[in-house]
Amino acid sequence: MKEDNILPYEGEAVLLDDSGSDFDWPAVTRTLIETMPWQVEMARIFGREMPVPRMTAWFGDAAYAYSGVCHQPAPFPAIIQRLRERAEVLSGASFNSVLLNLYRHGRDSVGWHSDNEAGLGDRPTIASLSLGGARRFQFRHRKTKQTITLELRMGHWLVMAGKTQHFWLHQVPKTAAPVAARVNLTFRYMMSSRLS
Repeated sequence: MKEDNILPYEGEAVLLDDSGSDFDWPAVTRTLIETMPWQVEMARIFGREMPVPRMTAWFGDAAYAYSGVCHQPAPFPAIIQRLRERAEVLSGASFNSVLLNLYRHGRDSVGWHSDNEAGLGDRPTIASLSLGGARRFQFRHRKTKQTITLELRMGHWLVMAGKTQHFWLHQVPKTAAPVAARVNLTFRYMMSSRLS
């Protein structure tokens, strides 16, 4: 993974273009948008309950909690299982859960954060699949503040590993530009025994 690392130090991240795979990505995107149990979550941000500016769905063997939001275990639908198998082939890691995000328009976003919940362990591998409209994705180092900007398009996998979540934050910022709906799936391995 290191030879294609897009992070200059203290982390590992690889961008893989899977647009030439056997998946019909536009059809997969439509299916996910139309059939997933999307919901707008209320999160505790700076001590206040606020609606999350995107829609989410969760599947996995364990519960997942962040910012006051708690997702309960739920079995993988067949289409998500196929995508999980692809994520495992590309990343060389095993996954038992996935968080789906639906960015309906440019006003939907996710602010600076890292995927560092206790249940993910100290060096999680996270395989993130982008479907639908292209969106900007940014990394920012916690100490140096160096920022790296990517454009994630249909069929792009971003695999983050090593100490990435410890040293780097990431976000999908809002945009005023017209953009198509984007679905993002982040596959991860949750260690249920460490959940609080």
